[in-house]
Amino acid sequence: ILTLRSACSPYRARCMEGQPQELRNPAAMENGTEPCGEERPSEAQETTVTEGAAKIAFPSANEVFYNPVQEFNRDLTCAVITEFARVQLAAKGIQIKVPGEKDVPKVVVNLSEQEEEKAELKEGANLAPGDQPRTAAVGEICEEGLRVLEGLAASGLRSIRFAREVPGLQSVVANDASARAVDLMCRNVQLNGVAHLVHPRQADARMLMYQHQKASERFDVIDLDPYGSPAPFLDAAVQAVSEGGLLCVTCTDMAVLAGNSGETCYSKYGAMALKSRACHEMALRIVLHSLDLRANCYQRFVVPLLSVSADFYVRVFVRVFTGQAKVKASASKQALVFQCVGCGTFHLQRLGKALGASGGRVKFSAACGPPVAPECGHCGQRHQLGGPLWAEPIHDLDFVGRVLEAVSTNPGRFHTSERIRGVLSVVTEELPDVPLYYALDQLSSTVRCSTPSLLQLRSALLHAGFRVSLSHACKNAVKTDAPSSALWDIMRCWEKVCPVKRERLSESSPAFRILSVEPRLQANFTIRDDANPSSRQRGLKRFQANPEANWGPRPRARPGGKAAGEAMEERRRLHQNKRKEPAEDPVQRAARLKTFPCKRFKEGSHPPSSHQGTCQHGDQLAPGDRPETPSQNPPGPGVATGPGVD
Repeated sequence: ILTLRSACSPYRARCMEGQPQELRNPAAMENGTEPCGEERPSEAQETTVTEGAAKIAFPSANEVFYNPVQEFNRDLTCAVITEFARVQLAAKGIQIKVPGEKDVPKVVVNLSEQEEEKAELKEGANLAPGDQPRTAAVGEICEEGLRVLEGLAASGLRSIRFAREVPGLQSVVANDASARAVDLMCRNVQLNGVAHLVHPRQADARMLMYQHQKASERFDVIDLDPYGSPAPFLDAAVQAVSEGGLLCVTCTDMAVLAGNSGETCYSKYGAMALKSRACHEMALRIVLHSLDLRANCYQRFVVPLLSVSADFYVRVFVRVFTGQAKVKASASKQALVFQCVGCGTFHLQRLGKALGASGGRVKFSAACGPPVAPECGHCGQRHQLGGPLWAEPIHDLDFVGRVLEAVSTNPGRFHTSERIRGVLSVVTEELPDVPLYYALDQLSSTVRCSTPSLLQLRSALLHAGFRVSLSHACKNAVKTDAPSSALWDIMRCWEKVCPVKRERLSESSPAFRILSVEPRLQANFTIRDDANPSSRQRGLKRFQANPEANWGPRPRARPGGKAAGEAMEERRRLHQNKRKEPAEDPVQRAARLKTFPCKRFKEGSHPPSSHQGTCQHGDQLAPGDRPETPSQNPPGPGVATGPGVD
């Protein structure tokens, strides 16, 4: 450790030269720990972690944390940036070399310029025998490669993995506001031998991105993975990314995005989140709406490549382009959500609509609405209003297919390759033009009936002529283009197979009102072969269980040492299950159960308040069948003694 510190000190001094003085000691910055320029004591304990091709040393104390659950996030990011580099550099005639891949040239199709790419491929086929195409390998500087910025780098693990695993990079700027974090990054950069590619930087991430607004100084890839919400960084990010560049954003404030605090979601992302079983996909669409809204302020717009909801966060990969005409279409890509508070039925209302082309330009207008009546047509309850949110496809299925193929043909490249294959396989099976979804258990719970199997419900929708798919965001998801009336008709037909006791339903309940209507569609629940998706048949790892104890977001990084971490664990232990009643003592529970009335207890002609009678079973009864009070008096005349009378 001492050797690494002494070796890093001159390098850190060089990498900090030329920065404004106020950025060297950024007070009260939102990222990382409180700024401090002094060296840490040499006796501080450290832990070494190997992830992918990187080896990282970080303090055991909670100063710059490491969360192993996020390895899937980092693996997926490396895979996405690799394919993005393949597309970008192929247009410049450069082929990338990925460790573990066979030396077979891949045909890269740029969706916006297919014919031009075909011409370039033909030219490449006519190369002279002695000419070799230019290549870019991992760990080498590519002069025409990608310029990458990790705005909130912490220990530098992600940036170092980019340098050691992603080919075709020109430079990687690893930035953090914390002096301790930058010091740690410098040492880890030296430890991994990537000082020629990774350049640590101490600055406020927003100020750094605002300083790179010029087209010639923009970054080709910007990665933002903050603690909590990325909202403070989005405005700067959409300006600092190059034309057609890649913006990768992680949001871990899922409580806000899932509807627990709609007003907070609006203040951060400009949209009202609703509590819904489709909240994870709604969170993705709210983040995409927020990115596009901020980009529109600068005549830019976003094109989603991949949007993933995993574990306790959402992760989006978008490309950012400039175009005034395309920005005008952004309003028609957003929608409000009307959701019934009773049965959960939702309807989308676009904010704008295209009127048609006139003079070579498409004109737009405000949409007409709302699409629902004041009360739900199925259960009579009121509607809640959410959004706006992104209503267009959230994935580029061609790009996702290339990432999936690359990971599948080279499974040894990532530790989480199996899970990446499963998640991306489900993504490719999703209906791209159907926003949001219903949950299978939500549908059956609404009508108070038993739950059909997923294959039965999918088969019924397919028999009725509708499309249906799963969603990577929820294992019980039913994403379909069927109208809500057809979906509830199918549930009415299922209730006839598994009847509900109607007398137990309140006349004002959604279940009573839905089931009181006869279905117009006669559902067929015969299992179809195409009802079982390919990812399910192959047994891919699609929805991973919690991987470890205390799984979830880690505490915010702060100085203080191991004692602070122990205090956090103690506080977590004390607050766990604090809303639940304490466990009851077994002796007290047995005494309480003895006060319950016995089914065979005889009251006879005594008033109900006396609760007197006899029971032949006595203490041999089960706990739920014990008498309220033991019989103190003999039974009165005319009172039956024995089983048979309630």
